[in-house]
Amino acid sequence: MSFVELWHLIIGNPILNVLIVLSHVLFGQFGLAIIALTIIVRLVSWPLTRRQLKSSKAMQDMQPKLQELQKKYGKNKPKLQQEMMKLYKEAGVNPLGCLWPMLIQFPIWIALYQAIMSALATTPENLLNLAHRLYPWDIVNQAIPLSSHFLGLDLGQTALQAGALGLLLAIIVGGTMWIQQKMTTAPSVDPRQESTQRMTTLMMPLMFGFFTLMFPSGLALYWAVSNIIGIITQYFVTGGWGYLKFRSPFSQH
Repeated sequence: MSFVELWHLIIGNPILNVLIVLSHVLFGQFGLAIIALTIIVRLVSWPLTRRQLKSSKAMQDMQPKLQELQKKYGKNKPKLQQEMMKLYKEAGVNPLGCLWPMLIQFPIWIALYQAIMSALATTPENLLNLAHRLYPWDIVNQAIPLSSHFLGLDLGQTALQAGALGLLLAIIVGGTMWIQQKMTTAPSVDPRQESTQRMTTLMMPLMFGFFTLMFPSGLALYWAVSNIIGIITQYFVTGGWGYLKFRSPFSQH
């Protein structure tokens, strides 16, 4: 069995057929099916997300101690790194733990992109590919063909083709990703690392906003809903906006 066949067997085909079933159950709305799939993925990945949120909260609580280490060992970088790792170990915190939920999302994004292109197929090649990937279930056969329209968007087309609505979707994806990153990213005690961190926090939302314009709107809908769920979860689990600080326009500088 080739890698492509194994991929479709384990990830691609299950996601495609689940989307089709959800669409049939949810009044033939493929957009609602994507939203439902987003919620399901979030629920399945909750143990990792919960660990990430706890780690983020612990990092936030550790900031005073990290700042003390910076003042004490700021000129001795190896010693500073050693003491920081010691502090992380004592607190049971993994600074890279926040990456796992996103790494798990990558296969989902790829499979969802393929599922959207297959489920909303318009070319003979894609229609033939869809026929080979469908499960022999009555509910799946009853759901075909699918409607690609949702809230004024064609989920099979790129957001760039959707005009103003597509641009709004790109802004929502980029904006919600920026908020989520700001909430979960602890500021670095190293000024040089902090500069790199700020650049990354800005570039990632801009990059995904650009991807939104280039990829099917259905995938962008998944990103937007997933980000919003992440923000809400982060707010209620950690009890606030984390590292995202709001400045009053009337505050004194």
